[in-house]
Amino acid sequence: MGRVVLDTSFSSHDADELWASLTATEARRLAGLLLYQAAAVDPQAAEAPGVVEVLSAAGNAYAIRIRGHELTVDQPLTGGGKDTAPTPGELLVAAVALCAAHCAGRFLDRHGADRADLRVRAEFRMVDDRPARVASLSLTVVAPELPPEEVAALRAVVSHCTVTNPVASPAEMELRVLSDGGV
Repeated sequence: MGRVVLDTSFSSHDADELWASLTATEARRLAGLLLYQAAAVDPQAAEAPGVVEVLSAAGNAYAIRIRGHELTVDQPLTGGGKDTAPTPGELLVAAVALCAAHCAGRFLDRHGADRADLRVRAEFRMVDDRPARVASLSLTVVAPELPPEEVAALRAVVSHCTVTNPVASPAEMELRVLSDGGV
């Protein structure tokens, strides 16, 4: 088994202490790097594709497990959470934007255009009534290296990504609720 190495070099504001202080941004980056290294030295057996498990973490925060990967969601302070992670609605929007970026990146590769400066921005608004849901979503794909004559083709590819399709044409959904430890 490999080991994950954490180098805690001192900064001038650490005043010769045995600990290192981190800003919130630095702590998030460190957490991401540690997860990346842990996966590299101790790959977990991949679970079957098509299975996502959600477990209570603390308060309104939940852990999401997908094929050995773990993500966290939470609610903002105004929604009773601690705002430690994105909300489920934000992850839905992020999934659409990520799928658009993935499709655009592959399109750029196929057409010999550089994907280095590819960006996708998603702007969304939630409804004010019930049921709670995303009311509107606007995606902007920025592909600076794409020749202008290829823009329409890229738009067509991105508009049919795997995540956008079930949002535009809802998937069949079955809901079961079990109690007494049933699975």
